[in-house]
Amino acid sequence: MPEIDNHPHAIIVMGVSGSGKTSIAEKLAELLGIGFVEGDRLHPASNVEKMSKGIPLTDDDRMPWLDLIGDAMKASIGNGRGIVVSCSALKRIYRDRLRNAVGGNLYFVYLSGSGELLTRRMGERKGHFMPLSLLESQLATLEVPTGEARVVTVDIDDTIDGIVATALRDLRKLLAA
Repeated sequence: MPEIDNHPHAIIVMGVSGSGKTSIAEKLAELLGIGFVEGDRLHPASNVEKMSKGIPLTDDDRMPWLDLIGDAMKASIGNGRGIVVSCSALKRIYRDRLRNAVGGNLYFVYLSGSGELLTRRMGERKGHFMPLSLLESQLATLEVPTGEARVVTVDIDDTIDGIVATALRDLRKLLAA
């Protein structure tokens, strides 16, 4: 399957921990035939250490990480390749920073779900550095991207394939508009 409209785009699959960002982003990238970057792998060791201890990140902690994600997207688009990145992108200032990194050539897939569903999913995860205790902090930090340009919202109470199909359908609608 070619890219959404045969032009390289950056797509960030965003949401709080436990929303399925990695699974959805990997599948989306696979179907589009473009690269995938796990945003959590770009966190500096100091960020991972803080989160592992249940300490929420500050804006100052996140900015260098967001810049690394922006650099990865910019490099991919500069090489004529689209890219899908998993990144929480909880606040509008973070999303705007990422948009600026790629000159606005960025789409977001916001994975939305109930607190109960997110809690259950996080409790089922194994081997991830983010403890369940930080979900409440992420939900409090989250600025839902309602009304922002180039954002599609997908409910996570579905299968991976169902979520990805909805995301692709809605991204194509945005591009056709």
